[in-house]
Amino acid sequence: MIRTLAVAGLIALAAPAFAHTPTISMSDTEQSTPALPPILLLKERAEIVDEILAERLETIIPKIMREAGIDMWLLMSREYFEEPVLATMLDAESFHARRRTILIFFDPGDGQPIERLTVSRYGLAGLVEPAWDPAEQPDQWQAVADIIAARDPATIAINYSDATRFGDGMTLSQYRAMTAALPDELEDRIVSGEDLSVRWLESRTPRELALYPGIVRIAHALITEAFSREVITPGVTTAQDVQWWYRERLASLGIAPWFHPSVGIQRQGTDGMLSGETVIEPGDLLWTDFGLTYLRLNTDTQHLAYVLKPGETEAPAGLREGLARTNRVGDILTASFRAGDSGNAILARARDAALAEGLDPSIYSHPIGFHGHGAGTSIGFWDNQDSDPRGTYEVRAGTTWSIEFTNYFEVPEWGGQRVDFRSEEDAYFDGETVRYLDGRQTELTLIPFD
Repeated sequence: MIRTLAVAGLIALAAPAFAHTPTISMSDTEQSTPALPPILLLKERAEIVDEILAERLETIIPKIMREAGIDMWLLMSREYFEEPVLATMLDAESFHARRRTILIFFDPGDGQPIERLTVSRYGLAGLVEPAWDPAEQPDQWQAVADIIAARDPATIAINYSDATRFGDGMTLSQYRAMTAALPDELEDRIVSGEDLSVRWLESRTPRELALYPGIVRIAHALITEAFSREVITPGVTTAQDVQWWYRERLASLGIAPWFHPSVGIQRQGTDGMLSGETVIEPGDLLWTDFGLTYLRLNTDTQHLAYVLKPGETEAPAGLREGLARTNRVGDILTASFRAGDSGNAILARARDAALAEGLDPSIYSHPIGFHGHGAGTSIGFWDNQDSDPRGTYEVRAGTTWSIEFTNYFEVPEWGGQRVDFRSEEDAYFDGETVRYLDGRQTELTLIPFD
């Protein structure tokens, strides 16, 4: 309880920095027909992105480097070939690395501030100090070696990893060029920056958490539009039509999707999920999977809707029961989170509890943040409900998640047909409790016949 109140206090303190940006508090209750929040102008978005980046560099970098016992962390990328971590450290007006951008973070010890340097021809909005003058030292790699030698770090982290794509950004050519310039005794101090990479990407700051519920609200509002008669005319509109409506609607708002939206149809008497050019009909159970990127943060949401038949005012009881059972799996899953446990351990705990209650779950949750399928451990996969190498990393406090899963239920009104009730909502784990950023779906969205 104390931890939860502390987090709430930090979020409240962060809110005034975004006085021109409507913020929404975290809530376990989702609005049935949420209004679309105001969408910021591009300049306003850039200002917020840079404010958040400054906060992250000031607070997250010292924390993760000192906890990992790393003295120096090097990141480098060439233009149009940015590695995952460095790409999130570019300011809002730097869409790409310039020529070759090299960042160096150095901890001088004794509680002194982390030194932030860039060995490149161009700075980064005053957030990182330029440390190279090509007129004095034309060789960029020698400039890097000189900086390292002058600081004499005991450990030098670079991003290579067999385990995660997020910590494997060092290319062979750059590694060869860098080590060729280093004295042998410095090269021997190189270690993997894998843990730093994951920690940087998965950690959320109070300012990000102040904004994240509103970003998810945008997604919820657009799904509400998509699952309405404004977009869907039963007997006319296809699943594919709704997919492209999402794309056009996002484009009109100046917001990007991070994947092509999915729309599927489950129909009485038909096995599996229909899609593509299939026409939506009364009596169909619709499913959507939709994600957007805004202020560099991603959403990932799956919702269900029912198309009413003539004369119906609500969905069949079996469909409503199916969603209720899915929500029960969600309760079990979020209650299974433990800081320090692996994703595999959380998966096993949640599955055992759900199966003991007679449920039929499949769990495949993942971190979310700078990437839709974000850095950190995985909690199951749709095609693997057992332990997986990708689920060995520990779950940490201060991280955001897509709570993604399904539960199957044999719907009586559909002759006992096994129906797939998928759910996905974005949430925050404070180390003790999982809280949804903007609630979760607890009732089927209803689409009138006329």
